[in-house]
Parts: sequence; structure tokens; C-alpha cells
Amino acid sequence: MNAPRVAAVRALGESDRRCGVSFVGVGPGDEGLLTLRAVDRLSRADAIVVDHLDREELLATRCRPDVRVIGAGFGDDGFGEDSSDEHGRPLTWARRAKDLVKLAVEGGLVVRIMDGDPATAVGLAEEFQACVRAGIPVEVVPGVPDAYAVPAYAGLMLIPHGDDAIHVVHPADGAPDCAALQGGTVIVLGSAGEIGETMLELVKAGRDDQTPVVLVAEGSTLEQRCARGVLADSAELMENIGEASGGRLVAVVGDAAGQAGAARWFSERPLFGWRVLVPRTKDQAAPMVELLAEHGARSRVVPTISVEPPRTPQQMDKAITGLVNGRYQWIGFTSVNAVRAVQERLTSLGLDVRVLAGLRVAAVGEVTAKALREWGIMADLVPGEGVEQSAAGLLEVWPPFDPGLDPISGVFLPRADIATETLVAGLTELGWQVDDVTAYRTVRAAPPPAEVREAIKGGSFDAVVFTSSSTVRNLIGIAGKPHPNTVVACIGPATAKTAREHGLTVDVLAPQPSVASVIDALAEYGHALRTSAQESGEPVLRPSLRRGGSRRRAR
Repeated sequence: MNAPRVAAVRALGESDRRCGVSFVGVGPGDEGLLTLRAVDRLSRADAIVVDHLDREELLATRCRPDVRVIGAGFGDDGFGEDSSDEHGRPLTWARRAKDLVKLAVEGGLVVRIMDGDPATAVGLAEEFQACVRAGIPVEVVPGVPDAYAVPAYAGLMLIPHGDDAIHVVHPADGAPDCAALQGGTVIVLGSAGEIGETMLELVKAGRDDQTPVVLVAEGSTLEQRCARGVLADSAELMENIGEASGGRLVAVVGDAAGQAGAARWFSERPLFGWRVLVPRTKDQAAPMVELLAEHGARSRVVPTISVEPPRTPQQMDKAITGLVNGRYQWIGFTSVNAVRAVQERLTSLGLDVRVLAGLRVAAVGEVTAKALREWGIMADLVPGEGVEQSAAGLLEVWPPFDPGLDPISGVFLPRADIATETLVAGLTELGWQVDDVTAYRTVRAAPPPAEVREAIKGGSFDAVVFTSSSTVRNLIGIAGKPHPNTVVACIGPATAKTAREHGLTVDVLAPQPSVASVIDALAEYGHALRTSAQESGEPVLRPSLRRGGSRRRAR
């Protein structure tokens, strides 16, 4: 009898950087928990195989725009044409594994995303072995397990007394032996039905029906929700939270659940769960969205302007000729759009950043300075701490022209077509000769989708953050006026004045005209609302839920 043939595992290594299958754990939901290797594999993937629709945002931010996305076949939880077989039935694990091999054979790097840690994922073994048998290079990229991350985000200490056992149960792997789970902490991962059935079986097997339970849906995400009770309340807990969970649930049973709130931190952030409207272009909004997320808020970016080239390029081309010929000593950038406009025009003329060699470079603020650094330029002049990051602030720190020290008096100022004359007039008074050049035009953006417009006018957003007077005017012009219950935050006095002129009540005014300052001020406002409600014994409600009530006003 011949000895059975054993397929050797071919590891995905440096020589296979563009082929094979990488089983990548992406944690429970918070993108901040991705490992460095996971980020690398997602960025290089030619095809992504996913289980859940709610990973679309992850794919949009971490993957190439041309990546091929394929559903793993979980019936209603999947998406695309691959979610069921030719008879409309959810795919079996064997069929999923077969389809994964077929995809990998086509070539390129296939990343199989798995929630939490792949080592504990249902179906990994079958898919992994199918790839091995087909001679496809494979690797497993561990992720943060749901069983431990989600309780941590819910504020639970899993071993409150230091001596209890922890049992992690996956009902999808088979019915657990509930008779062996009568002590310690039991963590159950699965759908609402699977978790509900497991809790009933625990009671039937002898577990006290007054044992504390915490049920967590969408753990570690900004949609996280918790329901607390005891085993006897299992049906009610499922009714309250199960249907809205999207199938991703974690239940903690035992003394650890009774300590609920002892280490709560995630849901205590000042803007947790808030929906914040950000009327900026997607590129401009990125720093603000990140800061809002740190405070617990979800952002919806609605562009209010569209950036377009100038109507004719002659003025820009003449200024760029001046750059080449040494006509300028300074170039001043008053926005990220100005940086991009100059960069794009240089490229179109067959030039690059070397044209700016020898010039002194000014940036209106840190965001613009960052855009310059990404282009390979370190700004010589940026308004420092305590100085307004605006044209007025830049003018405040700009040195006057000194004929004895400055061999050239020219300043190239690429700006928007609607820019104010403050900087030009101020630089002229300082003795500089300014070429004020229209580098780009700003036009009002198209209206957002109808559902967004209704959400704005209907009060579904908890707050809106305005960063300029034009964002106020343009948002109202394309989408309508925000609901009175929506908290209005403004970056500075001029923006606040415009908001009031349009009938809005300004609740938050940043002490400094910067994105970080206005977001911090909004977070302080949210903290004050939470503290006031807690001190008065009232439920903590987001502004969008405070129907008919009065709102606190910023001083």
C-alpha cells in the first residue's frame, strides 16, 4: 500500500508578494486594531473576499481603488453574485473553499478577510486546506480576537477575582457542552439566535438564571450598543438588541458581566454615537473626521464646493515662467488646494518641485504645511501657536521687505478666485510686489442625495461643523438649513457671524481658528451635556434625540 501523499504548505513569502492567499484577521471592527501586516496586505490586494457588508468602509480606506471585492457567500450577510449557489441556497463551506481556490488560481494576491482572529474563525481550516491541496501559497495574519477586544470596549474586566476560568464558545462550531460551563465567565460569539439558544441551554444545564449577562452588538465600533440583564432576561435582551446587530454579537455571562461599567471608557467619550455633518471636500475633511472619531463621533462628509482649474491658464503659466526666471523671492500658499493647483500645473508643463528651489515658502497653517511636506517641501514660514491660522495670521508673521537684505521683492500668491484681498493688501504695505494669481476656481457643489438633505433638515444630525463662511452659505444653498436641534459649531467669529445671518444659533465657537480647536470645543460641549444630564438624573440623549427640549448654549 502506498503511503498517503501529504501536501506541503507553501508559505506566502517575499517571492510571492503578488500571488497567493492571505487569511487576514481584521479584529472586531475598530480599524485602529489592525496589525501592520494586515494594513500592508490590504493595501496590496488584487482581490478581497469578505463576509459582511459592513466592511465596505474598511475596503474604501485601506485598499486600492481597483481592487476586486467578492462576497464570501453568507446568504443575506454577504453581497454580490457569489452569496448563494445556482439554486439560491447559502453556500456550504466546501463550496466557499472551492470558489476561493478558483479565484486564487487566476493569479494575484487574494486577501481573505476574517473578523477577529482567523485562528478562531469558523471555516478557516477548510478554506486553508483547500488552498494547500491546490498548491497555492498561503499565510495567516492574526488579528485581535472579538472574544477579548469587545468586552474591553464594553468596559468589562473578564477576571474580576483573578481565579475564574474563561470559556469562549462559538455555537456555529457545534452545540457547546453547557453542563461544563457552570462556573467562571462564558463568552459566546455568534448570531442572536445562536447566543439566545446557548443562554437557554446554560440555564437548563443548571446555571443560575440570575447570573449577570452583558450583550454587545457592533463591539468596538461607533455603533456599539450594550444590553445588560441576567440569564432569565435572555429573550428580552435579544429582542432589544439582536435584530439590529447585523449578526455580530458577543455575550458575556458571569461575574464579569456583573461588574459592567467598572472599566467603561469607550462609550464615555464626549461625542460617542453623535452623527456630525462635515461640509467640506473629502480630502479637506480627513483630519476633521479623524479628530471627531477620537471623540466617539461618526462623520458624514458633504462637499459644498467643487475645485476646478482657472478658466484660462495664461496667468498661471506667466507666474510659473517667473518662478523659472527668478522673479520671486517668496511663494505663499493659503490652502491645500493652492498647493495641488501649482503642483498639477507644473506637471502639465513638464516641470517638478525643483522649480521652487531657492524660494522661501510660506503656508497659511499646519494643514497646508503638511500638504507641502508630502510634496517634498518644508515651509519656511507658518503661523505658530497662538497665531490665527488664516490670511490675517500669516500676514502677522510675514517679515517686511528690506532692500538691504532682500535682493528680490516679488511674491507669487496662487489663490482661489474668491479669495479676499487681506493678504495682498497687507504684503503690499510691507513693501512686497505681489502677483495675485488665480490658481483654481471654487464653484458650488451639486446637492447631496435626497436622504442626506432630509436628514439635515429633519434633525438626524447631532452637530454640524462650519469651517468658513462659504461652507455655511453653500450648505444651506445645496441642502437646506440644519434643524434647530442640531448643534452648530463654528471655527471663528466671521463664520459664526455668517451662520447667525442665515438664522442659525451658534452653540460652539472655537477659541482658536483651527480644526483641532473647533473639534475640541465641540467635545467640551458634548461633555457638558452629558455631565448635566447625569447630575440631574436624566438619560443621556444625543441632540438629535432631544425633541422639543431646550439646548444649552455656548457662551
